[in-house]
Amino acid sequence: MQIRRRDFIKAGAVGGALLATGCSPKMNALEPAKAATGQDVGEKPGEWIASTCQGCTTWCPIEIFVQEGRAVKVRGNQLSKANSGYVCPRGHLILQQIYDPDRIKVPMKRTNPKKARGEDPRWVPISWDEAMDTLADKIMELRKNNETHKYLLMRGRYSDHNYLLYDYLTKLIGSPNNISHSAICAEVEKFGAYYTQGYWGYRDYDLDNMKYLIVWGCDPISSNRQVPNGIRKLNTVLTEGTVVAVDPRMSNTAAKAHKWLPIKPAEDGALALAMAHVILTSGMWYKEFVGDFKDGQNHFVAGQEVSEADFVEKHTNGLARWWNIELKDKTPEWAAALTGIDAATIVEVARGFAAAAPHCGVWYGPTMQPRGSYAVFCIHALNGLVGAVDNEGGVITYQSAPYSSFPKIDAYQDDIAKAGAKNKKIDQRGTLKFPALNKKSGGGVVTNNAANGILAEDPYDIKLAVAYYNNFNFAGTEAGRWDRAMAKVPFFVHIVPMLSEMSQFADIVLPSTLHHSEQWAIVRAAANTYGHISIQQPLIKPLFEAKAPETEFVWLLAEKLKAKGFSNIYDYYSTEFKDPETGKQPTNSLEFSLYATKIRSQKAWDPKENAEYKGDRVSGWEEFRQKGIVNSPKHKPRALWEKGFPTETKKFEFYSETLKKVLTDHAAKHKVTIDEAIQASNNLATGEQVFVPHYEPPVRHGSRVDYPFDLIDMKSRFNREGRSANLPWYYTFKKCDPGDLVDQDVIQINPDDAARLGIAEGDTVKVTSVVGSLNVRARLWEGVQPGTAAKCFGQGHWAYGRVATKDFKSFIPRGANFNEIMPDDYDRLSGSTARNCGFTGVRIEKV
Repeated sequence: MQIRRRDFIKAGAVGGALLATGCSPKMNALEPAKAATGQDVGEKPGEWIASTCQGCTTWCPIEIFVQEGRAVKVRGNQLSKANSGYVCPRGHLILQQIYDPDRIKVPMKRTNPKKARGEDPRWVPISWDEAMDTLADKIMELRKNNETHKYLLMRGRYSDHNYLLYDYLTKLIGSPNNISHSAICAEVEKFGAYYTQGYWGYRDYDLDNMKYLIVWGCDPISSNRQVPNGIRKLNTVLTEGTVVAVDPRMSNTAAKAHKWLPIKPAEDGALALAMAHVILTSGMWYKEFVGDFKDGQNHFVAGQEVSEADFVEKHTNGLARWWNIELKDKTPEWAAALTGIDAATIVEVARGFAAAAPHCGVWYGPTMQPRGSYAVFCIHALNGLVGAVDNEGGVITYQSAPYSSFPKIDAYQDDIAKAGAKNKKIDQRGTLKFPALNKKSGGGVVTNNAANGILAEDPYDIKLAVAYYNNFNFAGTEAGRWDRAMAKVPFFVHIVPMLSEMSQFADIVLPSTLHHSEQWAIVRAAANTYGHISIQQPLIKPLFEAKAPETEFVWLLAEKLKAKGFSNIYDYYSTEFKDPETGKQPTNSLEFSLYATKIRSQKAWDPKENAEYKGDRVSGWEEFRQKGIVNSPKHKPRALWEKGFPTETKKFEFYSETLKKVLTDHAAKHKVTIDEAIQASNNLATGEQVFVPHYEPPVRHGSRVDYPFDLIDMKSRFNREGRSANLPWYYTFKKCDPGDLVDQDVIQINPDDAARLGIAEGDTVKVTSVVGSLNVRARLWEGVQPGTAAKCFGQGHWAYGRVATKDFKSFIPRGANFNEIMPDDYDRLSGSTARNCGFTGVRIEKV
């Protein structure tokens, strides 16, 4: 039997009709179920069961109300201190995600050998046993030929169990190629915090005590992380303090802020430097944290150097040197010409911000632009100047909740695996072109460049790929590269809940469970000055034949490999992953999933393992499972001030000795100077300027003559990390994204620009970049500056279900995916994909 695209849609439609008649499993979570008792759903008994939402990287603890085996309502975990028992709109979309009739129901294999966009894979249903047997044969072939490094694992959304598939399985097979989605998301924003204060991660914010908040290039009440917390607590800052939004377009936060600074795209570094200049020349830096001149006088005067010896620092390093190298000439007038923000406003905001010190902070977003690392370096330095770092009412690092480590794999990695894992990675991280400086040269990931590595066979060809919970063919910029790359891979297995653009190039697709409702796992995150460890559990029976990628898939594959003579992986998981309560070894995939969850969370629930822990305490596994969460103690302000920052100087570094060390090692590895290494990474600084926050001119693809508009890539409050596009509610409430319309995909254009081009509301326009063209509906809106155009990420799918796709069987997209016309470029120091801040120039014409 073959499953053609048309048949797939028809089957889904029939399934939907059966569900409407009450046939099991019941798919519509909110439809009154009267078949048995005649009562509405809300009148039936049910249970709130704890789990975790992963609609963004806050990973909010939640509870899902289950009635008769069906999930019918979502709320925040009432014990959570991260979200205070609330969820944002993305949490509520979970219900439609669970019961999406277009979910993959059984494993399928491709029968059409030709792989291309618009080519029907001609799926045929198969068993899990056949799928695992086929994949195991491919792995054994690589081992036989000493080519295990040509195995590639690509990860999208993940839990703490990702180590079992993403890391350990890949190493035990013998490959270096575990490629995370992270650099498509937000890695560049972590650069600023790491190379000033030694912290590579997302920041937390003490909104309860904050008096001045600058929201920079993100929208924390809509589409950034910590949205439930932001929604609840932004009003406190609005009523008791000041909120300023820095963003090229009017976001939800900008609409509520006291002041909106509509900055020119990609000029973030210039504005931050000018603000730092004002704070210093005004004598308003936070002296208790930073220090002061020996004589108590302010010697920071525009255009004049100061004596470094005359400034005595406390918890910082290199302020005077930063002034001399970079800041002394970065006046508000200089920045005004670049940013479009007048000098008086820059002075007003800088002084207002510093006057609130230390109860203030900059909440900044990804800054995913070429040379974005130095822009975010400049922005985060402002938090240091005002003493907001690790302080009450300021910007803090994540608190950690207790967790246990998984058993080590060393004894189970044979010589073939060890040799294969030593090869270079396919994304080319750590090369001269892509430093990817996550704590060290090559410590980061260059996700989007993996497609180029595959196409060029550099450093070698990929013969076998496995991917889960991802869709790089849609989410990667210049997305057609991923189509060509995945068509080139000889064999590809995709483990996902839904067929997607990436699935169209797979040889086998496997139905995945949904993390929030159908599988065992642990998640760790933080928000609202607390850390937490929370549970994910199968609160409903997994639909159809779905299995958990990070545990069940791993176990089933290990069993097949053992049967074919390679038992190391099975031996590791079956021997080392014993139930912490009973000591029993797992005998099947479900037991393995449960035991792995118990092991990872043991320090959270086992009193013998956490006797000294000062946060929440539970009596054992069953109480932890029921409550679903253990909260950490509240963040202790100034703890890092006392013990020192994890940097080379143990201080907050305006002059980064930490960056100097990492760049020195990187340059030495490639036998070049640091200046040559920086130039190879497409940055312009030389000498000492490299080690301080400094201005780098923006990179833009397309001349302003031919491509006069800056394209702004915005995010929807309804994107469950890009997994909402097949849900009707996503379109029903789309107007809640400022400037967008219900049931439509639009590009937002300033009315003055539209009038000049003869474009009216609702016209179809052709948007062209140096990469290609797309047609989309015009939306005239004053919330975008003249000379810019804003388009929301998320629509334009050509293979993602009947709602997301205009015509699934014919590959006709609903709306336009602007990733297809964004050039393939990077912030190379971090490895991040460039996708916003106006680096793409476009031309707009009425069709």
